[in-house]
Amino acid sequence: MLIMENVLTLQNNFITLWIWKDVSKSNTLSKTIFTKPSSHLCPLAAHNSTRHKTLLVESYHEHQKLRALLAQLNNKASCPLHMLQNKDHFWAVIRFLRLSSRSSEILQVFNLWKGIENSRINECDYEKIIVLLSEEGLMEDASSALIEMKRFGLRPSLQIYNSIIHGYSGNGKFNDALFYLNQIKQVKLTPESYTYDGLIQGYGKYKMYDEVGMSLKKMEMDGCSPDQATYNLVIQQFALAGLLTRMESSYQSMRSKKMILQSSTLIAMLEAYVNYGIVIKMEKAFKRVLNSNAHLKEDLVRKIAVVYIENLMFSRLNDLGIYLSSSRLKTDIVWCLRLLSSACSLSVKGMDYVVKEMEEAKVSWNATFVNIMLLAYLKMKDLARLRILLGEITNCLVKPDIVTVGILLDANEIGFYRTGTLETWRKMGILYRCVEMNTDALVLTAFGKGRFLAKCEEAYSSLDRNAREKKWTYSNIMDLVAKNNGKQADEES
Repeated sequence: MLIMENVLTLQNNFITLWIWKDVSKSNTLSKTIFTKPSSHLCPLAAHNSTRHKTLLVESYHEHQKLRALLAQLNNKASCPLHMLQNKDHFWAVIRFLRLSSRSSEILQVFNLWKGIENSRINECDYEKIIVLLSEEGLMEDASSALIEMKRFGLRPSLQIYNSIIHGYSGNGKFNDALFYLNQIKQVKLTPESYTYDGLIQGYGKYKMYDEVGMSLKKMEMDGCSPDQATYNLVIQQFALAGLLTRMESSYQSMRSKKMILQSSTLIAMLEAYVNYGIVIKMEKAFKRVLNSNAHLKEDLVRKIAVVYIENLMFSRLNDLGIYLSSSRLKTDIVWCLRLLSSACSLSVKGMDYVVKEMEEAKVSWNATFVNIMLLAYLKMKDLARLRILLGEITNCLVKPDIVTVGILLDANEIGFYRTGTLETWRKMGILYRCVEMNTDALVLTAFGKGRFLAKCEEAYSSLDRNAREKKWTYSNIMDLVAKNNGKQADEES
């Protein structure tokens, strides 16, 4: 009865899955590939790549089996217990439990299934279950299955021990992981570098960086030479922690052994130098990235740009923009960097050249591009060009944002008010729109906030929570700043 109840429960859940997939009236079930997400900076993925590809190839056939099983389960004349006796159906059930977030039931179903035939008590099936349980983080179940396996006189494989060590390390249970590492030696198996990689990655996850280095030494003492994947992993862990000396030492060891750095490792080293603002080493690492097939994410590009701005290396912004234009990252950040390069250098000719390229590339204008040029003109006190560009804003279909308004008000303090631009905007209703901030943060990093924006922040921070949550217009903000300035003047007097 207990077996029948468990199988019938699975039947109901399979039918539910089938109905959910069939809603779209498409063959989604047979085409969908279910895979576990991999970590961006995980060199262990290289070890699992073959297995991952195999899963992709087998996925279609797996889903076909699942569909066949669902069809049988829908047949009232079929016997669920009889169908579960089929080995292929059993693994379809296990796959379903995993995908439906019911991995905690896997060991129970496995115990029911293997109890049907003694031939199912074998090393191969135990290995599959233990590895699967470890991947799901169900370490008590995995350990229990291993103990039971030994009780049947079966010999656990190195893959079983590796998966358990990695599972315990990922959960931060390092005493348990080390216990099974010692067991490997007791059962006369030879640990491989991949065995230790799980420990190293776990130590890095829990910021136990001394133990990372100790694991590397322990490997060598145990006669297990760290391989390329291990060194990449160690360098990444030290890079993420900002331990530059250890990172560089591991890098030199790796180079001496003529091993290859993975793209993710190169990027991790680059980001470590960027975070500390070490320009010379950052540029060397950046060149290594350029010479590889690695591609930078936009957030790292922005960090690099900030380092260049802080070190007044404005020409590098243009180089960075040109690099990005030839890479996969073709967004507005490319033109933002190139415009900033000339604007920060106060080169009108340079800005005009970039604008011409933008027109040829049919790039749409936005608040970021307009404000970069306005801020450069303001800094040069070139009121003529400032007036022309402000007059063309509406023609470019670009809505002024709070930065644009701030530039106009800051310009008014040096005589720009005579142009009447503020009154024109008031008549056009621009100042009665809700406040927006559409300018790239790099622009403010390069030029600063300006007087008006700084006063806005000061006045806004003095308000209570309810006042802050109301919808503010540019006119409201201007009145708030004027009122706050009046209070300060009264206090000073």
